[in-house]
Amino acid sequence: MEIKLHEITVRDVFDGYENNETTGQVVAYGGALNVRPAYQREFVYDDKKKKSVMNSILHQFPLNVMYWSDNGDGTYEMLDGQQRTISICDWLDNGYSIFANPTSPLTPYYAHTSEEITNRILDYKLMVYICKGTDTEKLDWFKIINIAGEKLTDQELRNAIYTGAWLSDAKQYFSKNQCIAYKIGERYMSGTPIRQDYLQTVLSWVASAEGKTIEEYMAAHQHDTHATPLKQYFKSVIDWVELTFPKYRAKQMKGLNWGLLYNEYGKNVYDPNALEAEITELLKDDDVSNQKGVYEYLLSGRTKEKVLSIRQFTENERRTMYERQGGVCPMCKAEGKDKIWNIEEMHADHIIPWSRGGHTTLDNGQMLCRDHNLIKSDM
Repeated sequence: MEIKLHEITVRDVFDGYENNETTGQVVAYGGALNVRPAYQREFVYDDKKKKSVMNSILHQFPLNVMYWSDNGDGTYEMLDGQQRTISICDWLDNGYSIFANPTSPLTPYYAHTSEEITNRILDYKLMVYICKGTDTEKLDWFKIINIAGEKLTDQELRNAIYTGAWLSDAKQYFSKNQCIAYKIGERYMSGTPIRQDYLQTVLSWVASAEGKTIEEYMAAHQHDTHATPLKQYFKSVIDWVELTFPKYRAKQMKGLNWGLLYNEYGKNVYDPNALEAEITELLKDDDVSNQKGVYEYLLSGRTKEKVLSIRQFTENERRTMYERQGGVCPMCKAEGKDKIWNIEEMHADHIIPWSRGGHTTLDNGQMLCRDHNLIKSDM
């Protein structure tokens, strides 16, 4: 890897700047600099960070160095510095306000309202390391220099490896502000599209359906010309959720692994009205600690009770039952054994299991020795 330090003015970088929100392509430096290669993240700086960049320049404070990759044909790719570069160029292009003077915080600076201010920005020298090397060397360097600052997510690192038309199409659908995936599934997804949360989640679902890891799935499709099957899969998941559970409950439904549930239960036939009636009753049950689990519980045919995290007896309740029994296990007593156990050797148990209508109350509770509790649990 060959690395050389250059001083490049903002004026030169801003020349030919274009930020295409539709395609996601960002170019600068007379059109020779690809500010957002396929492996780069989306723009994630908020207003506070953007204005901080501009304040640093206006006060002639140094910014951290940037890294470009020399493609060998007179063009360059941004390895590190996308967020700062877009912050600067968008200010010059759009003129958003910043508060640059700490002694006059109510006086905003706007681009182009002052020739002196604009020239101060344009004449500012950026410190840029320009790197030459193989694709592998550049990607390895990209990972290293991004350890500091705005930490890359796992999916952003994967995007750095599996570049191509397929990834670009997938990111257009899953990774933009107000992207189609957001509009279709925001009520059911957690995270944010621009940090690749949607893309990573859906990739984990579809990869699991094929018995693969995300990396294996991306490698298998890297050279596809489009990501239509991935989009169709996501649309099928959301359609299935909305048809199976027509009543939306944000607290219980948002962020569930719907794709994994679709993979396992999507071919089963359910009565939405019957499911809704059972959901209503389960949500009223104080013993159901994990209300999000009611959907998997019902889809599984009521076999996965553990996903409900049925409420356990408290320490005070355990102590009350222990003292009530005098430390004797009732199942041992039925066998003619009167051994007194330490409380640490006993387990709280529902006399009538929750699945048969029993609740976590003192009148439905008992303390069993470990062996008898295991025997009852297996019954």
